[in-house]
Amino acid sequence: MISVVKRLSIIDVERCTGCQLCMFACSRRSGVGGMGQSRILVRSAGGIERGFVVVVCRACLTPPCLKVCPVDAISQRPGGGVIVDPSTCIGCHRCEEACPFGAVMWDQAMNKPMICFHCGYCSQFCPFKVIALEEVTTRS
Repeated sequence: MISVVKRLSIIDVERCTGCQLCMFACSRRSGVGGMGQSRILVRSAGGIERGFVVVVCRACLTPPCLKVCPVDAISQRPGGGVIVDPSTCIGCHRCEEACPFGAVMWDQAMNKPMICFHCGYCSQFCPFKVIALEEVTTRS
């Protein structure tokens, strides 16, 4: 069966100015001000001349974070990426350590992972179109 799903993609990181509006939007989506609940990270690449790095879940088809979860709190999202069940998670940090992109953010207060679930809300606030929600065709 063929289906179309959406996932967040980094379109052109060279356009990123480091404004972090995507981070504010992501955090606000969960009803929290600031950037503490953001599932996306924008950081300096190492100086003004080198630009910025956008860190977000890459929607792996075989996510390493899912494989290492000892309590099955992470499940596969159709089209790539994962969904975290915080009520099952024991806060062991294995998913955070397993992600090769550093895209597992951590909620220190709850001691739970925060992983982008590709809603695309952040992309609506990026004034430079660095990130976008794209459609992906999958077969099951």
